[in-house]
Amino acid sequence: MLTKVYGSAVFGVDATTITIEVNVDNGIGYHLVGLPDNAIRESNYRIAAALQNNGYKIPGKKLILNMSPADLRKEGSAYDLTLAMGILAATEQIKTKHSLDEFIIMGELSLDGSLQPIRGALPIAIKALEEGYKGFILPTQNAKEAAIVEGLEVYGVNNISQVIDFFNEGVSLEQTIVDMEAEFYEHLENPEFDFADVKGQESIKRCMEIAAAGGHNVILIGPPGSGKTMLAKRLPSILPPMSLGESLETTKIHSVAGRTMQKAGIMTSRPFRSPHHTISDVALVGGGQYPQPGEISLAHNGVLFLDELPEFKRGVLEVMRQPLEDREVTISRARFTVTYPSSFMLVASMNPSPGGYFNDPDAPVVSSPAEMQRYLSKISGPLLDRIDIHIEVTPVPFEKLSEERKGEASTIIRERVSKARKVQTDRFEAFDNIHYNAQMGVRQIRTYCKLEQSSLDLLKTAMERLNLSARAYDRILKVSRTIADLEKSEHITGNHISEAIQYRSLDRDGWFG
Repeated sequence: MLTKVYGSAVFGVDATTITIEVNVDNGIGYHLVGLPDNAIRESNYRIAAALQNNGYKIPGKKLILNMSPADLRKEGSAYDLTLAMGILAATEQIKTKHSLDEFIIMGELSLDGSLQPIRGALPIAIKALEEGYKGFILPTQNAKEAAIVEGLEVYGVNNISQVIDFFNEGVSLEQTIVDMEAEFYEHLENPEFDFADVKGQESIKRCMEIAAAGGHNVILIGPPGSGKTMLAKRLPSILPPMSLGESLETTKIHSVAGRTMQKAGIMTSRPFRSPHHTISDVALVGGGQYPQPGEISLAHNGVLFLDELPEFKRGVLEVMRQPLEDREVTISRARFTVTYPSSFMLVASMNPSPGGYFNDPDAPVVSSPAEMQRYLSKISGPLLDRIDIHIEVTPVPFEKLSEERKGEASTIIRERVSKARKVQTDRFEAFDNIHYNAQMGVRQIRTYCKLEQSSLDLLKTAMERLNLSARAYDRILKVSRTIADLEKSEHITGNHISEAIQYRSLDRDGWFG
């Protein structure tokens, strides 16, 4: 007897439906074909034990199981439940009161028949709805995540016996229902880190507000203890709340990476990723034998914080150059290509010298010019050019630290940022992939960043003195456009240009004066 059941495979951030064909014939043997990996090949041992411990068995007949399309590589243990239900139906151990072909069935089996969570539940549910399946049966741990998709019946189960009873005897399963919008707005929490806790550093707060308003990349340069990490951790608290679409897109990426298991459901907070400086290039941008999203994709719609930037391997930093420009990363293999979105704000921090101090005669460690040049050369000019704002962070004096008065709260700053972002959203309404100033291309810069002659002369003088590149010229215009938006100004003035130029004063060629 031939039976078909349906599962799904995830490639990139999208799913592909997999048909499991089970054929029973005379003879003895268990043959699993269709390019399965080792985890799937080992599934027969898990399935045999799980069935036996729940009163069923794999019969002593010739079983041929084909995972179609056969030329597509399948990986992982999430097909255990799919294969097991196919075997039971093909050997007529269940009568299928519900039609198997109406459901996507996924789950990893333990030896006692209990189910372990899977990766990619959200993209699988989206694909199942697109292809007209009635429901999705999967482990309870993933049910809330999959139930975000409206119009699809989602059943979370704890044990294979529940699935067998559902198909064999018509025993109802409890459907998981999530009101996506209510869930989204209910969990828009107050930020854990607040700018109100930061003493002093008013100029840096202003800089971070500009960066948040325009989605600009920023690098903080200062000695140890000046507050670089503290400021970076608070940046997500002033970014505009995620829209429902951004939240779904972000949840999908984290689902594929298996990062939503503990936080089942939709992500409502912008991600903040802070990888260690020993990270490899594959872990940062994504990849591997079976590609997975890297840190830059996990930071999509959020913040990627690289602490102590020069300590990262130069090769690791250089692979970020293309994703920073294109806001997506494409990983190619011999048989397939996957693309992961990576639209993130890069926030980097670094000490001004190997010893941590710069031109300070009282510093405990003083670095020679040669040591400083070697240290700074770890960051290439092209990478620095892709960072819109460079700002020097100075230590906070005791008088500011000892003040009882709190600083401006993140919620107040966020209001101004959100208003500026709204202006930009309306401005770029006609463009599909542009939502804020940092995403502007050359055409948009020429259209929306026109300067008067006096402002143009000011910018020309600054570029000649600081020896800035053509890319830095565009960055200054983008930042000045954001400053104008924060001040609700339709035109870019000389004051806006002057402030934007200050945020390029730490360019490589201007570092020593």
